[in-house]
Amino acid sequence: MSDLERKMIEGRALRDAALALVKADLAHLRVDLTAKGIGARVMDRVTEGANDVLDEATEVAENNRGVLLTLLAAVVLWLARNPLLSLFDEDDEQDEESEEPERD
Repeated sequence: MSDLERKMIEGRALRDAALALVKADLAHLRVDLTAKGIGARVMDRVTEGANDVLDEATEVAENNRGVLLTLLAAVVLWLARNPLLSLFDEDDEQDEESEEPERD
């Protein structure tokens, strides 16, 4: 057998082995997809990602309680800004009215 024939036989054997692996992978994929659909897999991935984000956020919040409380106080003040500003505006209006002299 010549060197060329031996290389051709080895190449064919490698090709056949690779084809067998691809067919086995496809069969495994088909069985796997029939057991659990793509939608369920996507939902599992999203749920897992959300849980990871929640765990990370919880850890960061535990490590930075002061910053979190400051942020919460700032949000509360921002939401209550109009009533707080109206308290100061009423005092200013009453002072301005009492300071203006009456004109006849």
